Amino acid sequence: MIPHNFHPTILREYDVRGIVGETVDVDDARALGKAFGTRVKRSGGTTVSVGYDGRLSSPAFSEALMKGIISTGIDVKCVGLGGTPMLYYSVFELDMDGGVMVTGSHNPPNYNGFKMMLGKKPCFGKAIQGLGTLAQNGDFETGDGNIEYIDIFDRYIERLLKDVDMQDFKVAWDPANGAAGPAVAALVNKLRGEHIVINAEVDGTFPNHHADPTVEENLEQLKEVVRDHNCDIGLSFDGDGDRIGAIDAQGRVVWGDQMLAIMAGDLLQEVPGAPIIADVKASQAFFDRVEELGGEPIMWKTGHSLIKDKMVELAAPLAGEMSGHIFYKHKFYGHDDAIYAGIRFLNAITKQGGDLVKLKDELPQAINTPELRFDCDDTKKFAVIDDVKAWLVARGADVNTIDGVRVNTDDGWWLLRASNTQAVLVARCEAADEAGLKRLKSALSEALMACGVSAPADL
Repeated sequence: MIPHNFHPTILREYDVRGIVGETVDVDDARALGKAFGTRVKRSGGTTVSVGYDGRLSSPAFSEALMKGIISTGIDVKCVGLGGTPMLYYSVFELDMDGGVMVTGSHNPPNYNGFKMMLGKKPCFGKAIQGLGTLAQNGDFETGDGNIEYIDIFDRYIERLLKDVDMQDFKVAWDPANGAAGPAVAALVNKLRGEHIVINAEVDGTFPNHHADPTVEENLEQLKEVVRDHNCDIGLSFDGDGDRIGAIDAQGRVVWGDQMLAIMAGDLLQEVPGAPIIADVKASQAFFDRVEELGGEPIMWKTGHSLIKDKMVELAAPLAGEMSGHIFYKHKFYGHDDAIYAGIRFLNAITKQGGDLVKLKDELPQAINTPELRFDCDDTKKFAVIDDVKAWLVARGADVNTIDGVRVNTDDGWWLLRASNTQAVLVARCEAADEAGLKRLKSALSEALMACGVSAPADL
């Protein structure tokens, strides 16, 4: 067998992702298919679902991936163009032994990659590295699998509708020209209330704005629609439909941890005392709110696969990340489906009075920065975190090292971690007042500079 070496930067913690033509190409897709098919076959599996997003390179990557998979003797059911959550759904609905989604997620148009499931669970961490080792050794199974093209779109929409329990809202929806556009357009035709959909056409160049709802400038178009049409709420999605952003009727961003807190207010009425997980970037106000509601707040690592794995361990019915990944095991499958999360968010607002503005105002208030992202080479970013951690420990700082460093002080907390999807470091600060926030920013800047890293301009 011919061995294959992947570019060292593309085998990430919870997916495979790189720059098309530079760090990832169709040969990588074919080799990954061979490695993944081999892993499934050696686990006793026989079938894999494959889907792809709207990026220009995705059809070619999908074809190469499927050829690699069937060369191992594994059969493929291709569900075609759609969001990552539709691929996840297909694994459960069709009872597959695994699934692979070709997607660059929220990254710029020149990126692409692969999100994977082994059985009904995420493939991440050592399992992804293991695929790299298989490919490097050329240790592939052989056989003659088949490709079958399956249309599950209508079944997927019906599944989304199954748990709708909301009042007649006026909602603006923005799929951002990503792969979730057709599903959003089909869904709203069957919902009560009034619905305005923009950017529903799938376009891998993302002509209207970047498909990342965690960056406020990407929500400006949605804010205009909410304002111009007097909407109750606006919902936005990323490029592959597994992350959600929200705007209230006043045009304010409802951040991921705030959405999760509102969802928790509904869920904990149905499942009292349940553990609810949020990632290390979430506000302390979220954890305090869940505790106040009688739930068990759990802080965990950032990363959709890592969160899903923790949910299984703790039997948590709900989890989420600041980045807008929301996971419902309650009445659903436990994976991050942003459209489904939007439905449950609208349900939760309905159950708690129907006014998102009021619900946002009632949340514990804190002063914080958004996620501050600044460039750091993929080959250096984790080393920077190690250096900062050592520097802090040597000074006796109160440090949580679940994921990067989250430093607690009398003023509040600050966070620094390495992104698992981009060549960036991610920082965040939160305090009770502006003076405290200024001190936290200075402390973060000092730690960075002490380790030879220039602090970002917006600190």
